[in-house]
Amino acid sequence: MTRGAPLGRRFCLLMGALLLSCLGNGLCFPFTSIYISRLLGLGSRAAGGYFIAMAAASFAAALIGGPLADRGGPHRVGALGGAALAAGYALLAPADGVALVLVSGACVGIGFGLFYASIVGVVDAAVPESGRRTAFSVRHIVNNAGIGVGSVVAGLALHGGDTAAETLRRLYLANGLAAVPLVVVIRALRPRIQPERRKAENSGTPNGPTYRTLLRARPMALLILAQALFAIVGFTQIEATVPLLMHDHMAVTLGWVSAVVASNSFALVALQPLLRRRLERLPETVSLAAGPVLWAGAFGCGLGAALTGPSAPAAVRYGLLLAFAVVFAAGELTYSSAFYPLLLRRSGEAAVGRASALASLAWNLGTASGPPIGLFVVAQTSATGSWVALTIGATVAFAVAAALHRSSL
Repeated sequence: MTRGAPLGRRFCLLMGALLLSCLGNGLCFPFTSIYISRLLGLGSRAAGGYFIAMAAASFAAALIGGPLADRGGPHRVGALGGAALAAGYALLAPADGVALVLVSGACVGIGFGLFYASIVGVVDAAVPESGRRTAFSVRHIVNNAGIGVGSVVAGLALHGGDTAAETLRRLYLANGLAAVPLVVVIRALRPRIQPERRKAENSGTPNGPTYRTLLRARPMALLILAQALFAIVGFTQIEATVPLLMHDHMAVTLGWVSAVVASNSFALVALQPLLRRRLERLPETVSLAAGPVLWAGAFGCGLGAALTGPSAPAAVRYGLLLAFAVVFAAGELTYSSAFYPLLLRRSGEAAVGRASALASLAWNLGTASGPPIGLFVVAQTSATGSWVALTIGATVAFAVAAALHRSSL
């Protein structure tokens, strides 16, 4: 947490619970397909069915959860989503057949759909308006830090004496339990429902603009499109494409691949207090557009490392790759400090849930399509061509963010 940030005890409590939940996610998320298909012996169809059930349930739950959050408040929906996540992950611990695996996938999908349709409103209610941009930057860091620490803990646990299957059963149970404090905290932070909101909730009367109405507004449509593009050309590429690109096309060892990815996470934590005040002085649309500009610069560092070749001094080559990780992290922070405050401003209080659901669906679309696109590019081009393609993708995202800025003038 940054010194002097006017965020308060409620926000710190929420972030502590979210950190624990994200740590639980980090214990398991890289291993789910291996666990279901190989360690449980259910095959690739069962693993695929898990993810299909999760995606379908998440899509439906987000669409339903948005209006529910707008009518009844985000805390109730967020707590329900957290409870579904806890149940879904815990169900994988005793799973021994396809039916329970599919039920688990559906519960996790419902949890994600409801949680991400409501968490923006929950965070916003925990901080004053002046602290929004810092709050959402910190939330982004908490997500990454929790998953990173959880992955390290899982790696150490899997080197223990038990079989991998038994260890993972315990980790899935721990993941489920880690979501319980988040449910408790969200419920504890729930404000009193105003009489008019309670009346609208009980009557089932729609409150606020519909999804269609939101998307008819050009700034909101551009903002949702930017969310999808940022996931496609940015976040998924550093997670899926860049490690493969470095290893297969640039002869970078796995140890250095891990170091570059870890440097990105460390840079997020280190840069946030340094950049916070500068980012808050920028208009939100300018900060959002700066994200893909920084990513283009980061991909340029990667391109420089590729052009130097394996014969270049190690300090130059690996220095450029570490610079890629740090500059990319700066772009992540400009995004996280601007996107959700912009979403809140554009949606209005009556439609925060629906707008959050649209942003969640756009993110899911981006994270589903980004890795296949990036991996296809790496398979078809050289290291130089891959870095250039990534830079072009960042330029496209910038064009959309720039159009959003112009529409806001």
